Amino acid sequence: AVPGMAALLPHMHPHWAEQMRVRGIDALESVMWKAATPIAARPDFRDPGGGPPGGSLDLLRAQALDGFGTAIGICNPLWGTAALFSEDMASELCRAMNLWLARDWLDREPRLRGAITVAPHAPDQAAAEIERCAADRRFVSVLLPAMTELPLGRRAHRPIFAAAERHGLPVTIHAGGQYRHPPTATGWPSFHAEDHAAQANIFQAQLLSLVYEGVFVDHPGLRVVLLDAGIGWLPSFLWRANKTWRGLRAEVPWVTRSPADIVREHVRFALQPLQGPPDAAGMQRLLDHIAADHMLLFSTDWPHWRFEGRDAVPPQIPARLLPALLRENALDTYPRLRETIA
Repeated sequence: AVPGMAALLPHMHPHWAEQMRVRGIDALESVMWKAATPIAARPDFRDPGGGPPGGSLDLLRAQALDGFGTAIGICNPLWGTAALFSEDMASELCRAMNLWLARDWLDREPRLRGAITVAPHAPDQAAAEIERCAADRRFVSVLLPAMTELPLGRRAHRPIFAAAERHGLPVTIHAGGQYRHPPTATGWPSFHAEDHAAQANIFQAQLLSLVYEGVFVDHPGLRVVLLDAGIGWLPSFLWRANKTWRGLRAEVPWVTRSPADIVREHVRFALQPLQGPPDAAGMQRLLDHIAADHMLLFSTDWPHWRFEGRDAVPPQIPARLLPALLRENALDTYPRLRETIA
């Protein structure tokens, strides 16, 4: 978590640092993760000193690295830079966030890797920032919000995907985002609980956009990782996507395989929050429906409140999946991890 604007000012161009001071912009909290909400952090994960959830490197070491026996942890900083309407200001803040992440976190903890934060509404500047950060091999992915001005498959975003593919970086898409549009098709909800639940629909829309707009056709080496998406909705979504494609495939002749096959090849899902059946038999049926044991990536979602104690891997996950879930799937999805993991 970015502790506040003061942490980023040393990494910003003097003009933009002055603009932050003049305009009084001192915080850009993610709408999805207001610090005071219970789900934002487990009680035992909160900073006893009152700092923001996820803002302490010492707590990360103790709770998410040592606590779970984690060899490599990927930091996905969530801050509201993408919500800024100014493309230049948003891009400058993203650059400052990446510099801050490298200095204050990656330099101080060799087990950490970083995601490159970029502004999706400034794709040319986002691509340039990917090029700049890619020289630092500790950056292993590109981070985008799920809620964007345009569907991610639209051609305006292609410079981002091209740069990511060129450097072997998966694009990670996290819940929340720019909030240019309501999270539901019927307008703005009243409560955070509605917004939170509606994120599944947003991920579905973005997946369809990526498939039907031909992103994976133009960028066959690209991998996409969905963070905070859950997987309980995936079987019915893949069934509906395949059914619709069979009847309407004539309008997208470049999609020569079923959407389910494309998703299984190119898309991965973080384990937390699981949001699947609570029993082993039900979980096995779900995994059989998506027919892709290789699609799950271990995650703790630290510091968010997803589970109690050390149960980052839910007990209903089949034991046979653990070698892939805990190691091999990540090494396959994030090629740069193989440079330090034998």
